[in-house]
Amino acid sequence: MNLIASFFYLRKQIVDIELYTVGPFAENTYLISQQGSSLLIDPGFYQPREYSVFQDDLAESGNKLTAVILTHAHVDHVLGLEKVLKNHKVPVYLNHSDLYLWNHFSDQAGRFGFSVPDFDFTPEPLDEQEGFTIGSFSMDVICTPGHSPDHVSIYFPSEDLLIAGDALFRESIGRTDLYKGDFDLLSDSIRNKLYTLPDSTRVLPGHGPATTIGYEKKNNAFVKGE
Repeated sequence: MNLIASFFYLRKQIVDIELYTVGPFAENTYLISQQGSSLLIDPGFYQPREYSVFQDDLAESGNKLTAVILTHAHVDHVLGLEKVLKNHKVPVYLNHSDLYLWNHFSDQAGRFGFSVPDFDFTPEPLDEQEGFTIGSFSMDVICTPGHSPDHVSIYFPSEDLLIAGDALFRESIGRTDLYKGDFDLLSDSIRNKLYTLPDSTRVLPGHGPATTIGYEKKNNAFVKGE
């Protein structure tokens, strides 16, 4: 296993997770696999080597990539999507509450010095719902705006696992000084939606180390649990 990728076995060992910390923003991309299928969440691959590690891991596993899920359309979470779609003809899912970031991908990327084209398609809608299924995967889609207006978090109840994107970090939260960022809205998203999950829920964020809901309720300096 290449050092860029870290391999985690969840407590129930039903789902395997590969973590890739990639790109100039040290963004966390996750490859979740179960029963021969895989989901790729927030492909932020920038350097060719970062993408090749993912490709090698997927080929070695023998799993088939089923879909790409975007927690939101900020550039660091979408930077590697074009590379993925060149090799894998799979659907892409994104919440449609506000498609400005998606529709202006090249503009927002340009502000950070990246020269990339806009996408020529609209992703599949990812609405807030319980029991959303993609192949053998079942998940709850939780709308958690505040960091961005299109932000969702993905909860796998059977695994006690939350993919939090840039809503909730270990002892921190997502920044709110970007397009339609709103601290009060993000605080409400965390307190009224994420902090209602079991304390044991493992949280895999879009940047930085993993945490748990219970730990954040007690130790997060920005949003304390009530």
